[in-house]
Amino acid sequence: MSDSDVSNRGGRPAEVPDGSRRDFLKKAGAVPVGLAAAQYTTGATAAPAEEPKLPRILLGPHSVSRLVCGANPFNGGSHLSVFFNQRLREYYTPEQVLKTLRRCQEVGVNCWQSSGGNFELYRRFIDEGGQMHYISLEHAKSDASLEALARGGCIGVAHHGEVTDRMLKQGEFDQIGDFLKRVKDAGLLAGISTHMPAAVDAAESKGWDFDFYMTCVYERHRSAEDLEKLLGHVPIPVGEVYLTSDPPRMYRAIQSTKRPCLAFKILAAGRLSERRPWVEQAFRETFESIKPGDAAIVGMYDEHSDQPAENAALVRRFGASSKTG
Repeated sequence: MSDSDVSNRGGRPAEVPDGSRRDFLKKAGAVPVGLAAAQYTTGATAAPAEEPKLPRILLGPHSVSRLVCGANPFNGGSHLSVFFNQRLREYYTPEQVLKTLRRCQEVGVNCWQSSGGNFELYRRFIDEGGQMHYISLEHAKSDASLEALARGGCIGVAHHGEVTDRMLKQGEFDQIGDFLKRVKDAGLLAGISTHMPAAVDAAESKGWDFDFYMTCVYERHRSAEDLEKLLGHVPIPVGEVYLTSDPPRMYRAIQSTKRPCLAFKILAAGRLSERRPWVEQAFRETFESIKPGDAAIVGMYDEHSDQPAENAALVRRFGASSKTG
């Protein structure tokens, strides 16, 4: 389908013969649509074999695919509902996580972004023959724990985005500089994760020595008071509101820094995953809006379709402006 099927990120195509929400929910067992990943309605047709090579960027000295595997589906964190969280926890046993990671590797994904809580599973993946970089999300690790991550093959640690944003709002942002220094001292690439363009602007002004950002394209955790100021009312549910006006603001912040950025929640935590044109539009807009040296983190929920292959195909289609590794 052409990109013109959707007029904007929040738009709805006039006709989508192969991807109605009713058909999808029927096939998916009436659970909510998958999160932060491209869930297509493919029927019984198996995904075609894909060329495994993906465009790559440089993250420090490391060659990293422009598609990075996220961890929220593996961790049972859908940002959609408690019911789907439970389904994710049931589906993603350790063995299934490893199976999905192996499929990601087959289609060219060579990096997993998760947290220290999954590091033992990452080491099992490597010990069983897997080949993938690891980026962790932390905020209070000891020096010894950071050094253990480095020894175990982790290439970088980003300051946790929820904590970053809270510290910015509470006037404690300067404390992040010490965390970044400790990460660098442990021999790791240091990063800052955030859901707020203002945090990127603040970090750029500090003169800190760090290597990359993780940038959520939706500022999803505004307070009820902030949402009322923006919208004139408080929407339901307050905690998970995704505004179509958010991605352009974060993309401007991404363009303002020379540091590599890993854009995440490009599918609004699965809200844009119901129909193929919406998914394609989100991938296209993301790779048109980020720098050639940037990448996207996307969670993979592959219970009903081969999302690693589907997402990799979209990155080859829209994200080929960087060199292929």
